[in-house]
Amino acid sequence: QVHLVESGGGSVQAGGSLRLSCVASEFTDSTYCMGWFRQAPGKVREYVARIYTNSRNTYYADSVKGRFTISQDGAENTVYLQMNSLKPEDSAIYYCAATSSRAVGDYRDPATYVSWGQGTRVTVSS
Repeated sequence: QVHLVESGGGSVQAGGSLRLSCVASEFTDSTYCMGWFRQAPGKVREYVARIYTNSRNTYYADSVKGRFTISQDGAENTVYLQMNSLKPEDSAIYYCAATSSRAVGDYRDPATYVSWGQGTRVTVSS
């Protein structure tokens, strides 16, 4: 499993931006799927975005498409989530997750991922 550490959360006003980082201990090969999820109080963990470390292909939840961008710095084993035009409903704890790009399952389902970070809190005020 990969050890993941998130950072970059904080408090911003609606319309503001934040960039989250997820540093992986190491990628033993280049075929990972790295995902961002979020969980608000009293709600289930929700898929946000994912990136494949070999192809760099990216995919987004409809709720964040056009506002969030997931990217990767392969040299630093780091995945980023740039969040723009933030809304109060984006407030949550954001988690980074990793799994093999060959894993069987829905990559929007948290159960498909085998490694998780500790989470970083994002609060957006209106």
